[in-house]
Amino acid sequence: MGAALPSRRALLRQLAGACAGLPCFAGQALPAAPEIARRLASRPIGQAGHPAPVAPLTPAVEQFLDELERANFNFFWEQSNPVSGLVKDRCNVRAAHDQTTVASIAATGFGLTAICIGHHRGYINLAQARRQVLLTLRFLWEKLANHRGFFFHFADWTTGERLWDSEVSSIDTTILFCGVLTCREYFRDAEIRRLAFAIVNRAEWMWLAEDTPLLSHGWMPEIGFLPSRWNDYSELMMMYLLGMGAHTRPLPASTWTSWKRIIFEYDGLRYIGSYAPLFVHQYSQAWFDFRGVHDRYADYFLNSALATEAHRDFCLALAPQFPDYSSNLWGITASDSASGDYVVWGGPPQIGPIDGTVVPSAAGGSLAFLPGPTLAVLQHIRRQFAQPAWSRYGFVNAFNPLSKWFDPFVIGIDTGITLLMAENLRSGLVWRVFMRNPEARRGMTRAGFQRYTPPPVNSVKSALVADL
Repeated sequence: MGAALPSRRALLRQLAGACAGLPCFAGQALPAAPEIARRLASRPIGQAGHPAPVAPLTPAVEQFLDELERANFNFFWEQSNPVSGLVKDRCNVRAAHDQTTVASIAATGFGLTAICIGHHRGYINLAQARRQVLLTLRFLWEKLANHRGFFFHFADWTTGERLWDSEVSSIDTTILFCGVLTCREYFRDAEIRRLAFAIVNRAEWMWLAEDTPLLSHGWMPEIGFLPSRWNDYSELMMMYLLGMGAHTRPLPASTWTSWKRIIFEYDGLRYIGSYAPLFVHQYSQAWFDFRGVHDRYADYFLNSALATEAHRDFCLALAPQFPDYSSNLWGITASDSASGDYVVWGGPPQIGPIDGTVVPSAAGGSLAFLPGPTLAVLQHIRRQFAQPAWSRYGFVNAFNPLSKWFDPFVIGIDTGITLLMAENLRSGLVWRVFMRNPEARRGMTRAGFQRYTPPPVNSVKSALVADL
């Protein structure tokens, strides 16, 4: 067997120290630590292949992940409208016939990517996949209302009509664009490529910036721009990188240094974070491949691994108050709740009225960062809670073992992040395909990303998977 592997905690503490060597402050950048600097490569991003996927998974883990991916894919395949291709925001999996008709453009972006995964895994054939992609892209280009290339957050899933007085959403449009661009590179089909290029490059990024370095959260016909700006570390990375890499009307490279990177520390782990749920560390990295690269501030893949580990420790520290939390059951991110409200909760530090609820997509969205602990959670939920927490479409959005509440809904974006990260863990497919887009490569180059040999994060992953 050879020498014993270091403990997960010891390895993560090493990673925390290495990550701290890359400065994490807004504005002025400090020199990288000498050990990191020696490892820098001179190749710009996009000129070499990305790192290989993590160590091979066991057959049992592969079987579990395939069951999970197939179920997640079923949501996007069955809950997309046959006229528009738009994907429902959510679905009641306990109702005989789900009556919801609200589509989400973000769920649609995940759904377009899901079609690529479904074809790759053999769930659908090429003709089915191409037909569905073209149906959706044609509707997006020809019929779905947009303003300066950006789309309303929620729409009627048949007509595309704006619903709930929703905003023209910068981040949700970005998620849609990521799905569109994934299809463009996956299928290499002339019509898909033409439509995808037109849809993505219709966006007027400089209009959304409104003559400032930071993008607005959105725009509404009734009031104009929303007052909130994307100025703190979050899922904004995908938006700024796409905007900077746009073929037409791109954002300036200075955009990348304009948002704040606040350092958090929990239980000896230091990472860039926000006062926000765990999903902010996941969404950009479902498509953009940050493995083995860093900018002047951080290695963001490593950063998300550290943030996930800190969140795990945070949940375990709540066990005296909520005894359902354990090494096999943890994870809180924005979700439905037993009160009927959609709650923004998580930590550290604690945000929201945490009550013992578990959100499977918290672990699911971090599968690629910490495979062992996250797989342990998802497999435990599948075994221990079975039908109440599992459905035709995979895990329900949230549940509370203490109160015996199980959400009847699955939500598109949470199902989507689980599906994409499961596939990235298994094969790196989404990363590999999406990063072929010149918009993605150009954005990362303009942001100053460089290749380097990272700290032994793969050793950590291999150890955690082997522990299963």
